Amino acid sequence: MSSLLLARKGRHQQRYHNQLRLVAGCIPYKISRVGNSQSGDVLDRVEVLMISSPDRHDFVFPKGGWEIDETASEAACREALEEAGVRGTLNETALGVWEFRSKSRQNTCSLEGTCKGYMFALEVTEELNCYPEMDMRARKWVTVREAYELCRYNWMREALDSFRNLMTGKPISSVPELSESSAFRIGEVTAANYAIVPI
Repeated sequence: MSSLLLARKGRHQQRYHNQLRLVAGCIPYKISRVGNSQSGDVLDRVEVLMISSPDRHDFVFPKGGWEIDETASEAACREALEEAGVRGTLNETALGVWEFRSKSRQNTCSLEGTCKGYMFALEVTEELNCYPEMDMRARKWVTVREAYELCRYNWMREALDSFRNLMTGKPISSVPELSESSAFRIGEVTAANYAIVPI
């Protein structure tokens, strides 16, 4: 069964900064009324949503390219809808920003394939049965503790650390200001040089 919603394709509107591909994503979560223990800790009542990677056996958080016609938070919400089939309330405070290599470029020495990702927390209010990438990805609700065990990369565990701080009212490390300007166009793109040119 296919979805009536369509995922964005291609990178003709992709944002780059200093040769890094800009991406945005989120940690989708829900808080149950009944916790797993008697401690009263809010984290005992939190579950986070992870999705499978296409053609791999690991689980990740929804994320993808931040495009020039949207803010980082809009991109994070779009990716959550496309990849995980969820909608919700996004906390506008970024959990952090991380640099990492795309999965296809893990073993290269150049900047090509390096991403700069902004992550947010998304409280899920709606879980769709049909969504654009439903045939490519499985969804899995897990506890925060289980999510740590499923994280393949350190940056994902660090994002979970920030998420835990957000949920428990602790401060989150400051994040560099997001450039939300849509007045950018992609300059000539080559393997060695990405450019963002102000209009």
